[in-house]
Amino acid sequence: MRKRSILLAAALVTATLAGLATLAEARSRIERNLKLEPKGRFMLQSDVGSVTLTGSSSSGAHVVITSDRNDLEALYDINFEEGPASTSVIVRRKDHFGWREHGSVHFDVEVPSQTQTEIRTGGGSVRLSSLRGDSELKTSGGSIEVSGLSGKLDAKTSGGSIRLQEVDGDARVDTSGGSIEAASIDGSLNAHTSGGPIRVDRVTGYVEAETSGGPIYVNFGRGNAHGGVLDTSGGSIEVELERSANLEIDASTSGGSVTSDLPIRVVGKISSSSLHGSLGSGGETLRLHTSGGSIHIRAL
Repeated sequence: MRKRSILLAAALVTATLAGLATLAEARSRIERNLKLEPKGRFMLQSDVGSVTLTGSSSSGAHVVITSDRNDLEALYDINFEEGPASTSVIVRRKDHFGWREHGSVHFDVEVPSQTQTEIRTGGGSVRLSSLRGDSELKTSGGSIEVSGLSGKLDAKTSGGSIRLQEVDGDARVDTSGGSIEAASIDGSLNAHTSGGPIRVDRVTGYVEAETSGGPIYVNFGRGNAHGGVLDTSGGSIEVELERSANLEIDASTSGGSVTSDLPIRVVGKISSSSLHGSLGSGGETLRLHTSGGSIHIRAL
């Protein structure tokens, strides 16, 4: 009986491995090595799919498209155009069909680190890292993550979170529903979400942050006196400023209190729900407003 059980278990394992092998063989995989020199431009436009794009020290664009379906090329027109200055990948549906029918698609792209990029996908997450060049990212549904970018960034998702790490350049990010987190931004930041918190840790430039529902936290970093506008319709606001910063402060709340750990020379009436005055010798304006929460100004 024991020997029979062992044989049966072995047969089940063999069958399972065979099934997995069949599934692996059924997956679509398209791989291309395309011309692209440093300081060139790479564009990906697809009706579907998640994207991972990474900069490398070599020339050329290496593109791998994978799917859990074995009929990817029957469902989509996949076009590659290449050149030393500009390379593109365009993927379009051949017919209109429900989202359940097209399965999952993923693009894994490697380009020279000095490359301008434009990524547009009809649905899926976008991850970009280790690039020196302006980048434009757009997805109709999925998260966006950017790290190690030197260049201007314009990123937008119709539904998902946005994460930025070590961006050397001005950044503009927008999500119709999700949180925004940014750390080590050397430039200005414009961040907007229709529903979620915004957290910014160390930024050197002007900050505009707006959310329709969630708290806002911004650490302006050392030497940052560029000001900004922080506005939330439902949540608290907390900012951290250097004591030596020279700023005009305009803070108000419709549902909480305004407090400051920094010495601000108040102008006008003193109120628990608003604060108007100068930090240091004054300068650019930092405007803070919430419709439902408190505001706290802290020292770095």
